Amino acid sequence: MTRRFDKSFTQQEPIPEAAIARAVEIMQSGRLHRYNVAEGETSEASLLEQEYSAWQGSRYCLACTSGGQAIQIALRAAGVMPGDAVLANAYTLAPVPGALHAAGARPVLVEIDEDWHTDLADLEAKAQASGARFFLLSHMRGHIADMEAVMAVCERHALTLIEDCAHTMGARWNGVRSGNHGRVACFSAQTYKHINSGEGGLLTTDDPELAARAIVHSGSYMLYGRHGAAPEEEVFRKVRLDSANLSARLDNLRAALLRPQLAAIDENIARWNKRYQVLEQGLRRSSHLRLPERRQHEAFVGSSIQMQTPALERDAIPRFVAACAERGVELKWFGDDEPRAFTSRYDSWRYLGDVPELPQTLAVLAKTLDMRIPLTFSQDDCAQIAEIVVDVLSGF
Repeated sequence: MTRRFDKSFTQQEPIPEAAIARAVEIMQSGRLHRYNVAEGETSEASLLEQEYSAWQGSRYCLACTSGGQAIQIALRAAGVMPGDAVLANAYTLAPVPGALHAAGARPVLVEIDEDWHTDLADLEAKAQASGARFFLLSHMRGHIADMEAVMAVCERHALTLIEDCAHTMGARWNGVRSGNHGRVACFSAQTYKHINSGEGGLLTTDDPELAARAIVHSGSYMLYGRHGAAPEEEVFRKVRLDSANLSARLDNLRAALLRPQLAAIDENIARWNKRYQVLEQGLRRSSHLRLPERRQHEAFVGSSIQMQTPALERDAIPRFVAACAERGVELKWFGDDEPRAFTSRYDSWRYLGDVPELPQTLAVLAKTLDMRIPLTFSQDDCAQIAEIVVDVLSGF
């Protein structure tokens, strides 16, 4: 009998009971807005900022409405002006180019290598040719490039590094937390990320003026003193009147959902990585799949897994994805000419204008498949999924 997997790839674990109880208290109080606090009270959003700042090891933290909004605010707070060239890796998800577009930036897209990292040679060449002063680096699907090499390029070309860590919350490169290499980092708390408030984002930095600008951009009005991990008043006085209000505040209800999850994130990272290891071991049984060799310096979070199908012709990949779906296994293909659900290629973002073709990126994505690994799956589930994928592929 042909085995079929019967669990959802989009089902998340329940929100912790402590978070639900606190959320109910907040709803009963009616004080959902982060600045609506009683005398002597610290808002949930401010407490989240304090706790995330301490966990991340950064001086300042801003909680905002989404990871994409955190990126847009980071770009503006770092000094990106309309028309400025910003380097960005071409393999990412649509909120990243969306943030560049919203900030009025001119994206200069950089090729990726076969392991989904930024191609450092192309980064170097385009940094020199474009005259860009900023590099927005997405650690897409949790793949961290050689950060010492990245920082060397940034130093040679005076690039301000902005890190998109939506998929690397809790990951490390050579012992340094992802997000602590650049001038500012952005994280996501959207449902499919490492902590879940439905939507939500976090921004971290050690730069006091950037932090102050970001907080005012988020929509603090003149209530920035109620933030939990913020610079001193004198810093705000320098920037508060020339930083636009973008109304991107996180509310107390979602902050209450996130705080208990943050307390459990290190345990959950270990759980994700056990599932990843089982999947990886099972998928490697097929000689027709290529999986990345995770580097020794990279402590990643295995909340998704990527693979390539070098032996399959391009027109066979949709049939392979469909055959896996018939057996209950959901794969996403990044080589599709049409964007599907969350998946798109750089040439789908027509609002960016004329973007030069990136043949290396297109060749890599043409054979790239992606799979979520929710914590609602057991290790046995992951073993079964790998068996199904390998079995289906053997028929091609």
